[in-house]
Amino acid sequence: GGLTVVRALRELLPGESIIYLGDTARVPYGSKSPDTIRRYAVEDTQFLTRLGVKAVVAACNTATA
Repeated sequence: GGLTVVRALRELLPGESIIYLGDTARVPYGSKSPDTIRRYAVEDTQFLTRLGVKAVVAACNTATA
């Protein structure tokens, strides 16, 4: 899951700050339509971009499938 990816990123990028966004309000994603999942991914990415992040890593099997 996402926290496993966070641990790996901390090892790879020890000097970087990491923001973890877990969208627990809208799970499970598997029962949602592809359009809805894309909208969620765009909304979450826009939110993180407004925070000024350098990169976004999507650790969601459903959203990246």
